[in-house]
Amino acid sequence: MFNKMKGSDASFKKMIYFIVFVMFWLKMTFIQGGIFTLDVENTNQAAILAFNPMSSIFLLFGLGILIAGRRGLLGAYIFGSILLYVNVLFYREYNDFITIPMLGQVANLAGLGGSITNILSVTDIFLFVDVFAAIFLLIYLKPSRFQRFKPKRKEGLVLVIIAIPLFVVNLAWAQTERTELLTRAFDRNLLVKNIGLIDYHIYDGVLQGQTEMKKTFADSNELVPALNYLNEKKVKPNPEMTGVAEGKNVIILSLESTQTFVVDNELHGQELTPYFNDLKEEGAYFTNFYHQVKQGRTSDSEFMLDNSLYGLNRGAAFFTHSGNEYEATPEVIGEKGYTTTNMHANDKTFWNRNVMYDSLGYDEYYSKEDYEVTEEKSYGWGYLDEYFFSDSLDKMEELEQPFYNKMITLTNHYPFTLPEDKKLIEEGDTSSGTLNRFFQTIRYQDEALKQFVEEFKESDLYGDTLLIIYGDHFGISENHQKAMGEYLGKDINSYEQFQLQRVPLLILGEGIESNEYDTVVGQIDLRPTIMNLLGVQDENPVQFGHDLFSEERKDMVITRDGDFASEEYVGVKESCFNRETGEEIGGEACSEGFEQAKEELALSDSIVYGDLLRYLDETEMLEEDK
Repeated sequence: MFNKMKGSDASFKKMIYFIVFVMFWLKMTFIQGGIFTLDVENTNQAAILAFNPMSSIFLLFGLGILIAGRRGLLGAYIFGSILLYVNVLFYREYNDFITIPMLGQVANLAGLGGSITNILSVTDIFLFVDVFAAIFLLIYLKPSRFQRFKPKRKEGLVLVIIAIPLFVVNLAWAQTERTELLTRAFDRNLLVKNIGLIDYHIYDGVLQGQTEMKKTFADSNELVPALNYLNEKKVKPNPEMTGVAEGKNVIILSLESTQTFVVDNELHGQELTPYFNDLKEEGAYFTNFYHQVKQGRTSDSEFMLDNSLYGLNRGAAFFTHSGNEYEATPEVIGEKGYTTTNMHANDKTFWNRNVMYDSLGYDEYYSKEDYEVTEEKSYGWGYLDEYFFSDSLDKMEELEQPFYNKMITLTNHYPFTLPEDKKLIEEGDTSSGTLNRFFQTIRYQDEALKQFVEEFKESDLYGDTLLIIYGDHFGISENHQKAMGEYLGKDINSYEQFQLQRVPLLILGEGIESNEYDTVVGQIDLRPTIMNLLGVQDENPVQFGHDLFSEERKDMVITRDGDFASEEYVGVKESCFNRETGEEIGGEACSEGFEQAKEELALSDSIVYGDLLRYLDETEMLEEDK
C-alpha cells in the first residue's frame, strides 16, 4: 500500500504506524497482565495474553483511519485508552469487567460519590502518558516529511481485514487452553485472558444483540424445559415448619456488604459483631449460606429473594428487565392481604428500584425523600444505619398489618468510611486500607443492629413478626486477597475465596427454634422458605430454590460464575475441592456439579431474557392437556 510513495516517506509512514501500534500494545499488555488478576498459569497462557491485543488493535486503528484518516487514528487511540481505563476502575471495585447492560445503569453514578474517588489513584496518570505521546506524534510533530503522513482510507480497510485472521488465530490458539471458550460468557476473566479486553467487548455486543432478540421471538414452548427441570428437582417443604408464622408480619433486613467471616471473629482482641454473635443463638442461623449475586449486587439479592430466579450474568435484571412479568413474593402475598413495602434511604431511582418494585408488586417504597436525611445524620453513602433503623421502625408501626417489609442498610458500603465519633474499634493493620476500614463499619453496623432489635423487641410488633436478617453480598473483593490472608492467617486460594462468599442468615420469630444449620444453601432459597413459614400455598412452579428447612433438599448452591458447593465438593473455575478439608482433588468429582450449574443458570436466564413467565398460565394448561 506504500508503493506510490517515495521510499523514505513510505518508511516514515511505517515507522509512525509501528510506534503507535507498539505503544498501545504495551499499554494493553501491561493492564491485562499487570492490573487485572487473570490467573495466568503457564507460558502458553502468557503467550496468548501477549498476542490477543493484536487483532483488536488492528481493528480499532483500522476503523479509525477508515472513518477519519490521521485524526481518526488518534481518536481510536484515545477511545481505546478510555475504554481500558474505565475497565481498570470497574475492576478495582468489582473484580469484573463492564458489560453493555451495565452502561444502562449510569443513573447509579449519581450515588457513587466517594466510591469513585477511592478507586482513583494518582499513579493512574501513567496510564495516559502514551496518549500524550500519541497526540504529540500525530498532531503537533511537524517535520516536512510528516506533513505527507496522511493515512489513506484504504489502508484502514487493509488493517480491518488483517484483524480478522489475527482473531481467528487467537481464538484457535486459545481453544487449546479452553475448548468451547465462547460458551463461557459467564466467566469474563477467562474471556479477557484469552481473547483480550477489546475483543471481549465486541463479543459482549454480540451477546447483547442475541439477548435483545430473545424476548421478541420467545413463545410458550420455551418455558417447558425449565418446568420439566424444576419438576424433576422439586422437593417438599418441611411440613413441621409450614405455617409457623402464618398471618405474621415479615421484616427482611438486608445488611450491606456483610460476610460471614466477621461473625465470631475479633480484631485487636475485640469482637467485630458482639451483638449478632449473641443474637444468632436466639433463632435459626445458617453457617453455609452463600450470596449468589453478580453485577447487580444488592439488586441481584433482592431479585432472588422475591423471585427465586437467578440474577443475570450481564448487568442487572432491575435495569434490563424491569418490564417483565413476574410471580414475585410481594404480589403473591399481597393477594393474601399483606401490605408490601420497601425501606431504603437512598435515591429512589438507584438500581431502578422505583420502576422494578412496581413490577414485583410492592405497594409502597420509602426512599431517601421519605426520611429526614440531614448532613448531621449522614456520612459516606448517606443516612447512617442507626437513624435509618429508628425511623424505619416508626414507619412500620404505622403500617397496616400484616405487612411484608424489606429494609436495606447503607453504612457498611465501600469505601467503608465513618465519622470519628462513630468508630467503635481501631482500624485493622493489614496491607489493605479498604479491609482495615471495613472492620470499623462492620462494628458500627452491629451496634446499630443492636439498637434496632432491642427497640423492636419493646414494640408491639415483636410477638407478631418474623424477622429475617441476611447479608446481601461480599464487601471485600478478590483484589484484597493478600490482606485477607494476613487477617485470617492463611493463604487465600480459590477454595478459600469461594468460602468467603458466605454471608450471614438468621431467622427469628415464634415457632423458629434456636439452632445452627450447616447445610449448603443460598439466597435463591429464601422465597420458598418464607412462603412455607407463612403457610402460603405458592402455586408458582418456576422457582430454583428450595425450603431451607426441607428434609428432602440436597446440599447445593450455585453461584452466578458457574461455580458451586455441594455436601461433598466445592467447584471453582474448573478446579475441584473437598468441601470440608479444602484439599484439591480430581476434576471429575465436580463434573456433575458444573453441568448442573451450567444447565440451571441457562434455564433461569431463558426465563428472564425471554420474559417467559408471561406464558406461565398458557404453558401449564398445555401440560395439563397432555
